[in-house]
Amino acid sequence: MKQKHIAIRNLMIYMCMFFFSCDPVVTDFEGGETEAVMYEAASKTNKEPTLTPKIATWNIRFGSKRFAFFGDSCGDEVIVQKKDILSNLSEIAEAINILDPDVILLQEVDVSSKRSGYVDQVQYLLDNTIMNYGCFASIWKADFIPTYGLGKINMGNAILSKYALTDAERIKLSLRTDQSGIVKYFYLRRNILKTKVPDLGLYAVNIHATAFATDSTKQNHIDRYLEVLAEISDGGYSFVTGGDLNSLPPGASEYDFCNYDGCESEVFHVIVDGDSLHKEGSFFNNFDGEIVILQPLYDRYIPAIGDDAMNRPEHFTHAPSTSEKRWGIKHDRKLDYLFTNRPNNWEAEYGITHQDLWELSDHMPVSGRLILRGE
Repeated sequence: MKQKHIAIRNLMIYMCMFFFSCDPVVTDFEGGETEAVMYEAASKTNKEPTLTPKIATWNIRFGSKRFAFFGDSCGDEVIVQKKDILSNLSEIAEAINILDPDVILLQEVDVSSKRSGYVDQVQYLLDNTIMNYGCFASIWKADFIPTYGLGKINMGNAILSKYALTDAERIKLSLRTDQSGIVKYFYLRRNILKTKVPDLGLYAVNIHATAFATDSTKQNHIDRYLEVLAEISDGGYSFVTGGDLNSLPPGASEYDFCNYDGCESEVFHVIVDGDSLHKEGSFFNNFDGEIVILQPLYDRYIPAIGDDAMNRPEHFTHAPSTSEKRWGIKHDRKLDYLFTNRPNNWEAEYGITHQDLWELSDHMPVSGRLILRGE
């Protein structure tokens, strides 16, 4: 079987090189690439540093809003027309301007990808918002993905800021081990994006952890994330961090969303080969400790949405894009977070989950306001 996978992979590579002149097909980042791509707005607005910067995080789902994408929402669509992407991005840019963050962490941002009209979404958002600087680290970069006509893709994490960014770094995360060789070859290379914001005297750290792995990958990602944050703290630096962790907060009352997330033809919770069948990405008790996997974050650092509020429905940040249509559910779990190691932490009552923006993505933004004064 291994030889068969190798043969198939090699055949696809040769076909791609012949027809598309791409070498290699997929960027695997195995060579130790650590540099992020830096961006600047075409026209910048001067902004004096503030002692109470507003921080936000948002998975924008490649500007597709609640498009019925084949990969995560029971749909069969693949390509969003460029005019629709530009219209969607215009709404996202307007929302960012209203949120008015000093720094925003973004996940699932496309750069010149076929599925999203070949628009550089980092540059678009910089040029159409109050943000001035950005950095980007690819998670999924390939000249050609054969599945469902996806074609060229470059999707990843981005950080946008009103202030200059320096020392941006792409920190790779481990790959899944529960996939076949050919699937793994074309699959996501997740990372942590870290950068300095000198005018604010802190680091910004953005993560999009694995969603669908059934092995130890999720634990590995959270462990590496904690290591990166500890390295910053041990160095005497402050940070703001967060993103789409694809994990529930400690104490969540529900951890099985299979039936809500399932497509009409799917059946779950039946015994197959001795195991109960669950939908990948919708069941959060796959291994010992998964339901409390984020407890070390809450133990060591300060969340923008506090312990007393993190499991309240008004702070749920996600539901699949089909949930509202099928069940009338706009958000039914929390997957998106903000933390800091700042001793003075967040201003009271400024931790907000912006559920009013549910139509713009299958994730809702989270924001908070830091206190930098008094040092």
